[in-house]
Amino acid sequence: MNKTLIAVIALVVLVALPLIGSYNGFVTKSQMVATQWAQVQTQYQRRFDLIPNLVSSVEGIMTQEKEVFGQIASARAAYAGAQTPDSQVAAATQVESALGRLLVIMENYPTLKSNESVNRLMDELAGTENRIAVERSRYNDSVTDYNLAVSRFPGSLIAPMFGFSPKPLFTTTPGADQVPSVNLNP
Repeated sequence: MNKTLIAVIALVVLVALPLIGSYNGFVTKSQMVATQWAQVQTQYQRRFDLIPNLVSSVEGIMTQEKEVFGQIASARAAYAGAQTPDSQVAAATQVESALGRLLVIMENYPTLKSNESVNRLMDELAGTENRIAVERSRYNDSVTDYNLAVSRFPGSLIAPMFGFSPKPLFTTTPGADQVPSVNLNP
């Protein structure tokens, strides 16, 4: 009876230890994904904090482009109300599209290019866009690492037992590769 009890305990330990290790690995990778998404959000917030300054600097010089300013404000509001990563990505894409139109407009106004505050803000915004790209890439790396752990054997058997499932990668929306068109002729 003693040998049987020891064998049962050994078997339970042999089964429990890998389960505990897998669970802890999934928790760690899931937290890494959440942390990296927070980094993406931090850079989005930096962008959204810069936009009003850029818009007000540009707005003072050109008042006829109210539509673009309205689109930027609308996109910022959509981001502020977004609750999920997918809705935040969609709102951020709206901002990128509106900013693209603003940049095209700015190219057509030489007085804007010579304005020091606009140039400084544009440099800040360009730096922020680079940071966003880096953080999105790091986020996708974290998600890929997590998804591989959840999808590979034996994780594919263990992960569902603890409620872990694959997470979505950051992807661009259809049409994001198209140059925005701006018509400066009313």
